[in-house]
Amino acid sequence: MSDQLTNIPLMSLRFRGFLPVVIDVETGGLNPKKDALLEIAAVFLDIDENGMMKTTHHVAANIEPAPNLGINPESMKINGIKLDNPFRMAVAEKEAMQKIFTAVREEVRKQGCTRAILVGHNAHFDLAFVNAAIERCDIKRAPFHPFSVLDTASLSALAFGQTVLAKSAIAAGMKWDAEGAHSALYDTQQTAELFCKILNMWQTHVGFDLQPVL
Repeated sequence: MSDQLTNIPLMSLRFRGFLPVVIDVETGGLNPKKDALLEIAAVFLDIDENGMMKTTHHVAANIEPAPNLGINPESMKINGIKLDNPFRMAVAEKEAMQKIFTAVREEVRKQGCTRAILVGHNAHFDLAFVNAAIERCDIKRAPFHPFSVLDTASLSALAFGQTVLAKSAIAAGMKWDAEGAHSALYDTQQTAELFCKILNMWQTHVGFDLQPVL
């Protein structure tokens, strides 16, 4: 790498100045305007000196359902969330979003990026719930791009011929814990690892020359 790039964070050069942040949400249903947001987690990424993507740290929150939003029993069977569990230590939706967004903004600054872009498995689902919470909570200067995403479902279809997260992870040589699945943090960590594996496969077999953002 040339001397002029030595002190530039590699992440700021990789995605047109965007910082990819892996997000997963667990919800009370499928409608972001009408159903409650119950969990959110974010996993952060970095690039090592060899250009390989890696996970670093995470932040997560359990959320008290916002007033007048739906809780579909079928969704609760799938995600396994027990809203009356005292160990959830759930917080209000706005507090949870501010916690996540503060961490995202700090990482954007640290990595020398311009803003964050959401990475997810079927990412537009997660972004829709994030955007709905932003609107409900009247949050200004949301750190994520409002409509662009990086989707591991599409990337996995290209790399492995799979679109389901569990099958994609297994195809990528990852371990999969069916008991842990459908918690926001577990799914986010698996999605982040999957994203790194696919991008590192590309880097190894094709290569990507990091250049300054113009």
